[in-house]
Amino acid sequence: MMDERRGAVEAVDGVLAALADPMRRRLLDLLAAQGEATATTLAERLPVSRQAVVKHLGVLDAAGLVSGGRVGREVRYTVRPAALDATARWMAALADDWDRRLATIKRVAEAAERDSR
Repeated sequence: MMDERRGAVEAVDGVLAALADPMRRRLLDLLAAQGEATATTLAERLPVSRQAVVKHLGVLDAAGLVSGGRVGREVRYTVRPAALDATARWMAALADDWDRRLATIKRVAEAAERDSR
């Protein structure tokens, strides 16, 4: 159970690290809009070289956000939503935890205010 949880945390860390770079977020947006694209096609729409795109795609692939599949001589990349979905679930759980904590603080503060009157 602990190893599974550690693996999930590491996966979220990888996704967040990959998404920290604006160029990688832009690549992910382009791929999501196009469905599938090559590094060359993506580089034509961005102010960076094809080699830079390939490096960014490698980081996104390592984080589980995209996958590349060879079709003839080309490598076509697609979005893999599972890692992003898992990260969104983690963020939602974190937000729920903070909401519970803040609600508790609010109840304690309101009770203290009532008691001080």
